[in-house]
Amino acid sequence: MNQLQLQQLTEQLSQQFFGKEFRHKAMFNDRLKTTGGRYLLRTHDIELNRRYLVEHGREELIGIIKHELCHYHLHLEGKGYQHRDRDFRALLQQVGAPRFCTPLKAVQQKKKTVTLHYYMCIDCGKHYTRKRRFDTSRYVCGICHGKLKKEGGKA
Repeated sequence: MNQLQLQQLTEQLSQQFFGKEFRHKAMFNDRLKTTGGRYLLRTHDIELNRRYLVEHGREELIGIIKHELCHYHLHLEGKGYQHRDRDFRALLQQVGAPRFCTPLKAVQQKKKTVTLHYYMCIDCGKHYTRKRRFDTSRYVCGICHGKLKKEGGKA
């Protein structure tokens, strides 16, 4: 699917499900990694992740376009367009758009291989497990305010 076909599909879905015209650009952004698409508030354009089309097919892409069109139309109407807003959730349900997109396989693989970092308080022996490494000279134990030392995990 090229940019022109994507634009036509987005315009067609907007007319079919929302009864409104889509007057801005819909485009693929190959730099998107973890999200299926995004609606740009300043330009009113919609960017979509091409990998969702390749990995999950046309139906998944249509769901993502409908989701982004919900943001688009509600924002232009001055209604609640954010994920937490009641207007947004109601419109998602009305048009049958997904709230979240199916994760990509590459992202799922990356989540499985998370390195954990282990720390221990020298004074009270309290153990801490963290996904991110931190500088032990800048932090103290939350229980006794003692010094922390790195135990295991990746250094």
